[in-house]
Amino acid sequence: MTTMHSRPVPSAAASAPVPTRAELLGRAEALQPLLREHAARIDADRRVTDEVIDALAQAGLFKMTVPRRFGGHESDVRTVIDVTAAIAEGDGSTGWVTAVVNMCNWLAALFPEQAQEEVFGADPEARVTGVFSPTATSRRVEGGWRVTGRWYYNSGSSHSSWAVIGMPLTDGNGEVVDQAMALVPRSDLALEDTWFVAGLRGTASNCLIAEDIFVPEHRVMSVPRAIEGDIPADHGPSGLFRTAFAPWLAVGLAGPQLGMGRAALKLVTEKAVTKPVSYTYYETQAESVGVQLQVAEAAMRIDTAHLHVYRAAADLDTAADRGDDLDLLTRARVRADTGHAIDNLMSAINTLLNVHGAGSFADTSALQRIWRDASVAARHAASTPSIGMEVYGKVLLGIEERITPFV
Repeated sequence: MTTMHSRPVPSAAASAPVPTRAELLGRAEALQPLLREHAARIDADRRVTDEVIDALAQAGLFKMTVPRRFGGHESDVRTVIDVTAAIAEGDGSTGWVTAVVNMCNWLAALFPEQAQEEVFGADPEARVTGVFSPTATSRRVEGGWRVTGRWYYNSGSSHSSWAVIGMPLTDGNGEVVDQAMALVPRSDLALEDTWFVAGLRGTASNCLIAEDIFVPEHRVMSVPRAIEGDIPADHGPSGLFRTAFAPWLAVGLAGPQLGMGRAALKLVTEKAVTKPVSYTYYETQAESVGVQLQVAEAAMRIDTAHLHVYRAAADLDTAADRGDDLDLLTRARVRADTGHAIDNLMSAINTLLNVHGAGSFADTSALQRIWRDASVAARHAASTPSIGMEVYGKVLLGIEERITPFV
């Protein structure tokens, strides 16, 4: 059971109407024409355009996981997945950044009340991004730690005002005693432009750099304790902030990948009614039984991915609403669900590339960008399919060996 340590302060924002899942999804879908219009520039410039960021902010789509007392929505996991999928249908990088910001805003809301006030109380529109890897050194000082480090790769770095960064915790003798995440203003961190990659170019997943910065105690939280549900924050009856930590971090990035799969299917099926099958008598791809079978297979794999992700989201949301602990078997299955979904999506996209043919890889084709973006997204360490299957298989077989704390 999640352990709470601080008491929330009511505010007028808490009584404001909270948009439903359908309303938030409608806002995301309404932005798809703008996203498609900007997609090529986002890819070329290696950052989401300011116009798109402003439109997302105005629609309230960065606030799905912000506490209601700061004007946020406290949406559930299923809503975050559906909304980020809809955004990614318009542009994969933008969907990814939206997912990362919402997940990191959720992380910021797990810190003590004082830290939450510094982030969302000072700026209700604050956006948090972050990197979990503890690629840093720390030194215990009065009131907190001095931290130096470099963190690759911070998606949405160009548009965040705070960052959650991994760090080792040390005692007065300099011995590492724990692993933690620190909540740090972006103004305390330098940014090095390092994100030169094949896909998700627009995420601006660059390197954050800290040079002997001070992080006060109230902005440092133990990762192992958070994984076990022991967090400093208190959000009263809200289910969102009781969501199981590690499974949520795994499945939370699946939304954009669902959206990219849907976008690929829509593009290929729309073109198939006019595009011929080269070197055959078929005047359109739609007439070909071979194409029909491949499109059906791709569609079923995309549906399969949705079913697994939605099951994982339902497991998380149901337990959080009830205030129940999520058992180890279910947590492991969420990890496997996520990886299996991604495997199916990549298989579907590859099949759709085969259907669409060599033209898929033209610079002018949106399909090649979807393929590049999805291929990079599928390799994120939090949802690697083989690791998810191994974790699940070990639990199913009663093997006690743990290969990762993130379950």
